Amino acid sequence: MQQPFDDPLCVETRKSFIHECPTTFIVCTATKYLTRACADGVLMDAHRVGNRIAFNKAFERLGLDCANWTEPVYSDLSKRAAGDEEKMVFLYFNRIGWPASLPTNEQGLFAKRVLQQKEKALEEFVMSKNLPLRPGLEQFIDDAYNEGIPVVILTAYSKSGDSIAGSIMEKLGKDRSIKVIIVGNKEVDQSLYGQLVSGKVIASDLDEELAKEANRAVSAEKQRLAKEVASMLKLSVEIDTNSSESLAKIVTALRAGAEYAGLPVCNCVLVAGSQSGVSGATQVGMPCVVLRSSLTSRAEFPLANATVDGFGGADLTIPKLRNIRPKNEQRTECNLRKD
Repeated sequence: MQQPFDDPLCVETRKSFIHECPTTFIVCTATKYLTRACADGVLMDAHRVGNRIAFNKAFERLGLDCANWTEPVYSDLSKRAAGDEEKMVFLYFNRIGWPASLPTNEQGLFAKRVLQQKEKALEEFVMSKNLPLRPGLEQFIDDAYNEGIPVVILTAYSKSGDSIAGSIMEKLGKDRSIKVIIVGNKEVDQSLYGQLVSGKVIASDLDEELAKEANRAVSAEKQRLAKEVASMLKLSVEIDTNSSESLAKIVTALRAGAEYAGLPVCNCVLVAGSQSGVSGATQVGMPCVVLRSSLTSRAEFPLANATVDGFGGADLTIPKLRNIRPKNEQRTECNLRKD
């Protein structure tokens, strides 16, 4: 496993960091803790409620009046295709027959058009008032706020992130929305790390020690990202581009989120909804908890520190997040301070 490098933001934080992290715990105190809930099925489970509806809307927009997925049909297709949506389209039209005017060699393009329309319909559904927040989320935010724990919602590496953020804030309501920090594309671009990666901040803008650390960090990050992408291509690992941008952007968003919370990444726990979030957290050495959605209900996430199915009760709570420990082989930046 790759070792996380020493975060340039942590260099600055060290100067005023009073509490020293225990080697086996991520959390120092209740106020030195950050939860990041990415909007990838964590806050709203769009697939559970809206994916089938979005497919039917796509069929309607493409003039396929004969195509309609009832819940039993959708469930059967999903199981037979193991969640592969393009395969679901193929299975369905192989069963009922393809449009008469469609050449056989264009079936793949047709399936992609269906999926494109489905994604548009699903996005519209997410923005609507018909999609509720996940059960227990509001209580989770209240508990975190009452204990002085920042909750940062990352939308920067999601397509239509700004629109999703607005929808989330509207659903949370005025009183509860002030309890969270939204980090979108604008906030990432304005963060120190974002400017370092983009080259907008040069060494003369920083003190000598931080500049040296930052330059080494960015250089190491670029090398690591290149190796990570090469490894993924070699192993044919598919990154979910429907919910996130590249791994590089995820990493930048994670570090920017920690910066806005005023914390080093070793004091953060990412609450992710997909493998792309886990990959980003692993890259920066940040502990990660996966909150499964209907889309990932049977998926395994071996690099995550824990996997849960919802908020509250026996699943994700603030006390349980406090007890998240790094994996045996994981060295956090808190531990690096002691070396």
